[in-house]
Amino acid sequence: MSKLPSWQRRLDDTFGPPRPGQYRAQPEDFLVDEHLDFTPEAHGEHLWLRLEKRNQTTLDVVKSLSRLCGVTQRDIGYSGMKDRIAVTRQWLSVHLPGREAPDDLAASLAALGIKVLEQARHPRKLKRGVHRTNGFTLRLTGEAIQADDFENRWQALCRQGVPNYFGPQRFGPEGRNLHRAEALLARGWRKRDDRQGMLLSTARSFLFNELLSTRLSDGTWNQPVAGDTLMLDGTQSVFNVDSVDESLISRAAELDVHPTGVLWGVGDKASEDAASYETQLSQQYPALCAGLEQSGVKRSRRALRMRLTAPQLTWESDAVLLSFALPRGSFATAVIGELIHHPDMA
Repeated sequence: MSKLPSWQRRLDDTFGPPRPGQYRAQPEDFLVDEHLDFTPEAHGEHLWLRLEKRNQTTLDVVKSLSRLCGVTQRDIGYSGMKDRIAVTRQWLSVHLPGREAPDDLAASLAALGIKVLEQARHPRKLKRGVHRTNGFTLRLTGEAIQADDFENRWQALCRQGVPNYFGPQRFGPEGRNLHRAEALLARGWRKRDDRQGMLLSTARSFLFNELLSTRLSDGTWNQPVAGDTLMLDGTQSVFNVDSVDESLISRAAELDVHPTGVLWGVGDKASEDAASYETQLSQQYPALCAGLEQSGVKRSRRALRMRLTAPQLTWESDAVLLSFALPRGSFATAVIGELIHHPDMA
């Protein structure tokens, strides 16, 4: 495909498309704080560091820790990848069995623009996806925030939830990651060509966004249909429903449960009405779907909707500050895209 499609927004039917606006004009306009639901045990072979970085990717920090501590990059763990143009706080772990970190580690990191906020020992390496939420504080400016309906748009997202799209950063500039994924899957996926699985993830993310956009268009993105797999809010726990009753409709309206969409791969398919959305994907993108199945990646589920936790709006003279928390794996850019029009969101 030549370019990414324009996926359906939630608020357009009510308020119309958002007006132009800006975000992340500087890293301090995009603050991210990763939250675990446990603390290190203060002993063990792994040194856990809670770090604050500015204008660097998580992999940039991994490379710096590897060099400064004299370990391989495989010896360093992290839970999630954080944005580059941002100020972000997250935990990383370094495997240091039987030895201490260099005495000047904090100073050496500070010279690279990385601040050590906390540190503690733990018996195990930090694994991907173990954090519970990410907290965000975002500064928005421009015509969009001056619109009469801006606060109403924000309140609608707080009440009804936000479409859980994968953000544009998943697909790379001008969708180049997706083009690479298409080419790789067409010739047959091999791990040596995609060691981190980034291109597999890109293809699955694209198909998920397509399904979510379809369910937004027909009004079922926030309402269960027969055969759906539902996810409990705030957890990764899922259950299947053969039919929909008033209790499920009420729970969905209260944001207690969310319909899910497929992350394509090998495994059980949806049934009943929910199956039609997956059938449509396989008919529209047969090469992507077949390539993912041939890769052996296992089918899984992702919530179609996310709840904003502890949302707050604060006005400045020429800007607005939004703060909220999202489940791990959800993108703040999906929230921003409902509130402002920006080239990154096109």
